Amino acid sequence: MAGGPKQCLSLVGFSLLCLKMVAAAKTAPEIPTIDQAYSKLSNSITVEWAAVPGATSYLVTAKDGDTVIETMVANSPGTVTGLKAATSYQITVRSIGAAGKSQASPPKQAKTVLAAPILEVSSPSSDSILVQWAAVRMAIGFSVSVMRANGLGRVWKENTTNTTLTFSSLDPGALYTVKAYAWNADGAPGDDSTCNQRTSPRAPADIEVSFDSGALKASVSWAPTEGAFNYTAMARSASSERSCSTPLRACTVSSLQCGTEYLVSVIARNDAGSSRSTPAVTLKTVACAPGRVTIQEDPPGHLSVSWSSVDLGDYYVAFVKSDDGLEVHCNTSLTQCNFLSECGFTYFISVFAYNKAGQSPLGDVFNYTTAPCCPSDINPVLVSSDRVEIVWSPVRGAELYATKAVGGVNAVECNDTAPACTLSSLACGTQYNITVYSFSEVRGSNTSCASRFVTTAPCSPEISVLTDAFSVIHVHWRSGNDGATYTVTARGEDGLYRCRSTGQSCALAGLPCGSVFSVTAVAETQAGRSLPSYSVPLETVPCCPAGLTITQVTQSVVNVSWTVGTGALTYLTVLESPAGQSKCHTHQNHCLLGCITCGINYTVALKAISATGVTADCAYHSYSSSACCPLGVKLYRLSPTGVRIDWQASRGSANYSTDLYGSKGIFTCSPSAGLSFCDITEIPCGDVYTVMVSPVAETGLKLTFCPKKIYSVTCSGSTLGMVIYRGKRNAE
Repeated sequence: MAGGPKQCLSLVGFSLLCLKMVAAAKTAPEIPTIDQAYSKLSNSITVEWAAVPGATSYLVTAKDGDTVIETMVANSPGTVTGLKAATSYQITVRSIGAAGKSQASPPKQAKTVLAAPILEVSSPSSDSILVQWAAVRMAIGFSVSVMRANGLGRVWKENTTNTTLTFSSLDPGALYTVKAYAWNADGAPGDDSTCNQRTSPRAPADIEVSFDSGALKASVSWAPTEGAFNYTAMARSASSERSCSTPLRACTVSSLQCGTEYLVSVIARNDAGSSRSTPAVTLKTVACAPGRVTIQEDPPGHLSVSWSSVDLGDYYVAFVKSDDGLEVHCNTSLTQCNFLSECGFTYFISVFAYNKAGQSPLGDVFNYTTAPCCPSDINPVLVSSDRVEIVWSPVRGAELYATKAVGGVNAVECNDTAPACTLSSLACGTQYNITVYSFSEVRGSNTSCASRFVTTAPCSPEISVLTDAFSVIHVHWRSGNDGATYTVTARGEDGLYRCRSTGQSCALAGLPCGSVFSVTAVAETQAGRSLPSYSVPLETVPCCPAGLTITQVTQSVVNVSWTVGTGALTYLTVLESPAGQSKCHTHQNHCLLGCITCGINYTVALKAISATGVTADCAYHSYSSSACCPLGVKLYRLSPTGVRIDWQASRGSANYSTDLYGSKGIFTCSPSAGLSFCDITEIPCGDVYTVMVSPVAETGLKLTFCPKKIYSVTCSGSTLGMVIYRGKRNAE
């Protein structure tokens, strides 16, 4: 019996041993022991402990009241982050192995260091830096140091219990590094804060100012100063301020005002701020161009130019240039100059003010056109009973001529750009007082022109004529014959023509015009024919010309020509419109008609008259006179290489073509419909151009009788300079 229990006990012992081995294999790692816990940064605590066998990682825990922050680390030391500055934490560590994690280690107290001050730095002056910060919790003092960022020079270090500190006696325009930290009651330093701050620059020196009078700008230069990123030059006056900025040592202040005194100063800038302003330098600009320029011609031949005085103007120079290129000037300290003038010229007038800074800017250029000259050699070249044709030499400044003939109570006028005029519809055998007035668009008519007397040819004798305007002849007779048929026969060189009727008349149709016939009539009944009646002579109206052509000779003169009408000895041609009537009576098959108004429609009529006075009224299609020559043709500078030709369109609508003739080529442009100008974008300068603006007929034919103007286009460098009117040339 004793052997049984041993065996049992032995079995039990073996089982306990096995259970102990299995339990040992599943036990968690040992509890770590914290050696030390400390804080170097305000948001973290570092923990050190001895390694635990079997541990694969560790769980470090920091507890502050109800707040728990855990961090998993692989080994010692371990750091818990995300903590509050200047705060005590209870620190524990757990080891973690394959079987689980251990109990927490005995706790250890550790406190985070103070937070770093949040710095605000600035440079209130070129040799100082102001450091400011907010209060730091638990801090009783602060340490702040300043040194140049490049490490050169001394180090400034100050301890303070305030939250602001100023470092002075620093280098202007230099970059400094600022470092600060707080400490607690135990003297433990907290986190530090570092930032860079540059001192503002010193004011520039050696200021120099030069003035460009032509461009109204000033160049300002200075000696550079250390640490300056940018400079601003300012020009101040009582009413305005101009400035320029640059990183260099000079800049240009533009758009200055004439007649103004400026104080010029310079300041330097960098990221820290601005320097003090330099002592101001005085700058006086050129005077402004004189204003209120007035021009008077009294008496004729004498121009008086006056203007208003301007600030900073020491003296004045007035320039007067005529359109033939001749220029004169006068220098005066007053505000008026007098010049001699001639008729028919355009004078270009400009006035400048001068002082030590130079010449004033160009003001308005005024032009004054004197009255056109009067024609002095009026000569009649054709005098008839109803027409007088006169010619004269062109005169300077005249754009249009108005010719007026006065005889008794009758007056006839015609206007033309050509130096000739045909006065039509005059009374025969009458003395007329004829005056030619010159006219310009700018100055109007010269009413001082002299006149001369011309007498028309004697009147033609008057005769009575029988006219028949129809080619159908009605023959009437008295009849006492009942039921008779009457045959009327017209015999002539062109043959026989008959008509029959049972009444008291019949009509001879189809008789040729311009013929002579002998007309007889016979009566015929069933009983037979009567004897012919006495013959009656019959003359038909002359034939109307088959073709009629009207050619424009000048703006107010046309040439009318036609084919010969059979039976016609003379012709009476009439052109009529609401503006008036023009006619001529001639034995030729052409006629020159004057006093034609440009740009309107005329009805055209012609009477073919035989030797006995029989007249045929012939009607033709209406005639549109040529478009009026444009007035006020001017040439302007449009761009450095282009010009604009501008004119004033006359009565009616017309297309125009513009030609510029110069020694370097011919330049042509045509305006768009409805416009009275066109542009030539490329034209050589330094040449004299003849400008002609011509109406273009509906057929496309360019009318060439309009006057030409001459302009001189000067050069300014490689571009166009002034465009100067040189006078007028007659249409050839």
